[in-house]
Amino acid sequence: MIIKDENSIPKLLEQLNDLSRYSLEIGVFGEDDSFIAMLANVHEFGCTIKPKGRYLVIPLGKKYRGKNPRDFDLFFMKTKEGHAFLVRNKGKDQLEFAYMLAEQVVIPERSFIRSTFDQQEKSWSEYVVKLLGQLINGRITAKELFEKLGIRIQKDIQKTMRELSDPPNSPITTQNKGSSNPLIDTGRLRQSVTYKVVSQ
Repeated sequence: MIIKDENSIPKLLEQLNDLSRYSLEIGVFGEDDSFIAMLANVHEFGCTIKPKGRYLVIPLGKKYRGKNPRDFDLFFMKTKEGHAFLVRNKGKDQLEFAYMLAEQVVIPERSFIRSTFDQQEKSWSEYVVKLLGQLINGRITAKELFEKLGIRIQKDIQKTMRELSDPPNSPITTQNKGSSNPLIDTGRLRQSVTYKVVSQ
């Protein structure tokens, strides 16, 4: 009979000590894409956008999206209610509303990071307890614990973004995007939600 004396306590203590060496950062990082980080901030906290000049120019339809109004033969029109538009004459007494002119645009708060933390904090805590069990049993390292937690939180935030519907997009935004989901257009913002395991 061969008896092996394997003391795993030093290794366990080392891994537990490693927990304090790491931290987890979650979100949309400005150094990765400053425009997307700004967009995430606008949705997370809300924002009022004001024009540099008199009006903000909002395209009405995909063919005007991303195009300069000066590229078209347009004229200014104001409705009785006071709404201003740039309009295109299509001939035969037909008009097409090309752009809406707004003195400001209010984007409501659509928190997808803080709201997910509020909803999932308990389940994340339970998941960490499960991961600590795996760490104690030597199946994962401290860094792998943080990686697994980061993936879980990232997926939960992205799920919130896919399912968020309130407050909804304005009818004009829905028409331009072809979707009523306020946080999904090309998917770029959702894909930019990520995590980083940082070593102290």
